Amino acid sequence: MSDERLPRPHHSRRLLLQAGSLVLLLGAQQIARGASIVAVRVWPAADYSRVTIESDRALVAKQFFVSTPPRLAVDIEGLDLDPSLRELVAKVQPDDPNIAGIRVGQNTPGVVRLVVDLKQAARPQVFTLAPVAAYQHRLVFDLYPAQAPDPLEALIAERLRDANSATAAPSLPPGDARATPLPDPLGDLIAQQSQKPEATVPAALPKARAPAVRTPARSTDRLIIVALDPGHGGEDPGAIGPGGTREKDVVLKVARQLRDRINATQVGGNPMRAFLTRDGDFFVPLGTRVEKARRVQADLFVSIHADAFTTPSARGASVFALSQGGASSSAARWLASKENEADLIGGVNVGSQDRHVQRALLDMSTTAQINDSLKLGSVLLGEIGGMARLHKPRVEQAGFAVLKAPDIPSVLVETAFISNPEEEAKLRSAAYQEQLADALMRGIVRYFAKNPPLARSRTV
Repeated sequence: MSDERLPRPHHSRRLLLQAGSLVLLLGAQQIARGASIVAVRVWPAADYSRVTIESDRALVAKQFFVSTPPRLAVDIEGLDLDPSLRELVAKVQPDDPNIAGIRVGQNTPGVVRLVVDLKQAARPQVFTLAPVAAYQHRLVFDLYPAQAPDPLEALIAERLRDANSATAAPSLPPGDARATPLPDPLGDLIAQQSQKPEATVPAALPKARAPAVRTPARSTDRLIIVALDPGHGGEDPGAIGPGGTREKDVVLKVARQLRDRINATQVGGNPMRAFLTRDGDFFVPLGTRVEKARRVQADLFVSIHADAFTTPSARGASVFALSQGGASSSAARWLASKENEADLIGGVNVGSQDRHVQRALLDMSTTAQINDSLKLGSVLLGEIGGMARLHKPRVEQAGFAVLKAPDIPSVLVETAFISNPEEEAKLRSAAYQEQLADALMRGIVRYFAKNPPLARSRTV
């Protein structure tokens, strides 16, 4: 063995002196006590489940993964077992897709061992996050299933199930204007080469509970996919209104309402399907949101948020597109900077970020993508302006990381100012959420009426 690895005598003496000084400064009891637990949290989701231990000092952890049966063991140093850690056991829900249970105990003095029993093979990630926003030091376990589901296959399977259910459903009464023959479960999903009449845009769009709108098919039928991106989630609550309303909760409700409308609508004879970047209360990094939309070959990307400002007087809805250059206003630049900080608050394991995800954030979007995004933003802004106050009468532009898919028209919608007490009350209202979903749905259909989606190889 090389003597380079052996501590030199004077080096050892220096370490002992430093350790002795630390004991004198803090006291032996303080050293033994170690870090204190601030909070423990569990965030279950199909994509991955997250366990977070927040403490007043940075924790050091060593992980061990056992594949049969699958479980993750983590030894946390400088920590003594306390009731807060035992709370983790009760926080695991029976329907958690990934975690079967958590066990915790004092492995050795000053070392707590935490064992996460898993329901399936997994790709665990253990990392630490420095203090940011309202959080102190965080130790994070992200538990990804070893075999991630293909989101495009899931969308197609969901569409086929719905189509089969529609053919089996009882017909509407004779003479009902809505009683249109339902399509063959496979026929309207497979590209048709025969010539058919051009589509007409429906005058009134259906609500989630209404029957699907059926329009004549065009020469090429394919699944039209709209990626809906409810902002924030999980560790990142987004903006919080004066009444305690969390942005992440409101925008998820609006996105689900819009999803139901999209799934019940056809454009030009082509069935539509909505894909949510998150369909629960969990955090999705900005780059992953972009990558998810690209994986499902989305035709549009709509990120849904609720604005906030330092003063409660700011009000009105806004729509943003990406800018290749500078922001269209100082307010747009400020908002983009604030939204781009979501990864810091939500907590990203920087060392494990997929290269494709990193590239998506760095890609320079094409001029054509930005032009299409401005067209989409314009029609959405017009429809929102018909039912709510606008903050600015035009689509603004800034460098939002979540809008950087180079091949998908992408916009970010700020539905209202959650920091304004009146608009916070509206955002909490189910009626207002429905009106927002209706307006966004009308805008999406108007966009496709003027900009039909190109025939692509994605047919089912």
